[in-house]
Amino acid sequence: MASGTDGRVIVLGIARMADALGNSFLIVVLPLYIASPNVAGSGFGLTEALITGLVLALFSLASSAAQPIAGRLSDRAGRRKAFVIAGLGLLAVSNFAFSLTGDYVGLLVIRVLQGIGGALTITASIALVNEISATENRGSNMGTYNSLRLVGFGSGPLAAGVVIAAGPYTLPIFGELTGFNAAFYIATLSALVSIALVGVFVHDPAETTATTDDLALAIRARGEGLLDPVFALGIATLFMAMCIALIAPIEPRINTRLEQGPTLFGIEFAALIATLALVQPLVGRVSDRYGRRTFIIVGLGLLIPTTVVQGLVVTPWQMIVARLLQGATAAMVFAPALALAGDLARSDQSGAQLSVLTVAFGLGISSGQLATGYLVRYGFVPPFAFGAVLAAIGVVIVYTQVEETVLSGEVEGSSPSPTD
Repeated sequence: MASGTDGRVIVLGIARMADALGNSFLIVVLPLYIASPNVAGSGFGLTEALITGLVLALFSLASSAAQPIAGRLSDRAGRRKAFVIAGLGLLAVSNFAFSLTGDYVGLLVIRVLQGIGGALTITASIALVNEISATENRGSNMGTYNSLRLVGFGSGPLAAGVVIAAGPYTLPIFGELTGFNAAFYIATLSALVSIALVGVFVHDPAETTATTDDLALAIRARGEGLLDPVFALGIATLFMAMCIALIAPIEPRINTRLEQGPTLFGIEFAALIATLALVQPLVGRVSDRYGRRTFIIVGLGLLIPTTVVQGLVVTPWQMIVARLLQGATAAMVFAPALALAGDLARSDQSGAQLSVLTVAFGLGISSGQLATGYLVRYGFVPPFAFGAVLAAIGVVIVYTQVEETVLSGEVEGSSPSPTD
């Protein structure tokens, strides 16, 4: 297989970009929707803030629980495309269902369904990217796919605020449309666009085969070392995700400390996503030639200062710079880690094995937010110091438990992929 990014990966990334844009709409829309008169009920006796947090968290919780199962099912079927489309279909239905419900039970059920749909899409699409790739272009493909997805994820919240603020809308056929329903319909349409793109332009590789083996999560190494290398990469991904999620729950504290408003916080939050999206394809491509393990170790090492400094900055521009640098270092971890795990994964079990990293990323985001919420009671610095310690532990784990799969300066095409 030639080096560079496969066209099918670009289409799949664009499809996930549209899907991620629609889903990230809901990060902004749902809290406003719950606080509006559109949602009735007691909220199970919980405060509005707590029930809102529960509604938002259920997607990640349901998705993380379902991803290992979804990955294994797609391995058994040997049909990744069908699982991607099924997941996108479930997301489209659930996005539309928000416009039909006005109670907390309905919102919670829909979020669980969304999480299941996300699990089907995430595991099958990352396995499909892996199977389309060979060792000499796997990093490039993984980086491009993740970057396109992040562009959608980062754009959604910005667009959602505009859609809500500009409503209600008067349409010739449908009459008046609230800003909330407009956002739900846009999220639905984005999933349908993704289905069309995948259905027309993406196909399972001819060499994809169904597995008949049961796959249990490998934690202990089969040979030398203490940990299975894919599991070790999952731990590194978990710690990296925790580091980049630390600022989200303490926006008011950050705004007070830096004497800024929500607009500047939004810029600081988006700065990481922007550099993560820009740097991943470059890092992935270079890792195809010079190896993946070194990038992961260096990236985790640089996460230590770029994370802890966020607890020390005193001006908005300092936080923006810190977040830009943290995004670049996170990119050095994520794309090469996915590529290295793809190198190690069996071709008929890549869905289940790569789900270790996708689940770790989702759990890391949630865990990082929870850790900050708890540790900030001890001061502004402790959450960021905690993240830096985790990054340091990640360096040790990858250095001692993971071996390189690409020889530095390897000639393109000289070594077949372990999954081929």
